[in-house]
Amino acid sequence: MQSRLVSLGSFAVALLMSSTAYAACDVQKSGDELTADEAQSIYDCLKSDLQTGYQNGPKRWIPADFVKDYPNWTQASAFPAAPGFHGGRFLMTYVNSIGADEYLKYKAENVTVPAGTRIAKESFSVDGDGKVSKGPLFLMEKVAGGKSPDTGDWYYMMVSPNGSPQAVNVITACSECHLENFGEQGGLGYPVEDARIK
Repeated sequence: MQSRLVSLGSFAVALLMSSTAYAACDVQKSGDELTADEAQSIYDCLKSDLQTGYQNGPKRWIPADFVKDYPNWTQASAFPAAPGFHGGRFLMTYVNSIGADEYLKYKAENVTVPAGTRIAKESFSVDGDGKVSKGPLFLMEKVAGGKSPDTGDWYYMMVSPNGSPQAVNVITACSECHLENFGEQGGLGYPVEDARIK
């Protein structure tokens, strides 16, 4: 895992470069003005191309089945969650069968995440002019206790919209944020409350 670490500055560059403009889905308002239905319409426009793009090419250190299988997992977002973390992108969250029951409780504390839990977050952004850009696929995997103590036993990965695995500093760019903001939730970052599956 240490070989995957790069500087936080490189993470910001990777995020910037991993966004791909997508004019076919542009809207007439800025991203911070979108309703849930409008965000869902953009996602519906992007979904097929996002999922196809993420699967392009070799995944190197990222398990290929992770990227291939996630669209068939449990959807944990009723619609793309409003921008916040992950570079202000809208996120659509999926959880595999091992972790879905615990995740969908959306508990604020005392969360026990089973090893083998995998989470995938598709992303897109909408700028102030309504221009839509495809974003990276953010991935998390809960590993056996003690396997990665520096990250709370989470592995973090990222795939660009064209399918290329992205090297990021998983400590400063991922783990510190998850453990600082969501430590009592077992490191899980849930969709905002109104976007959660009921």
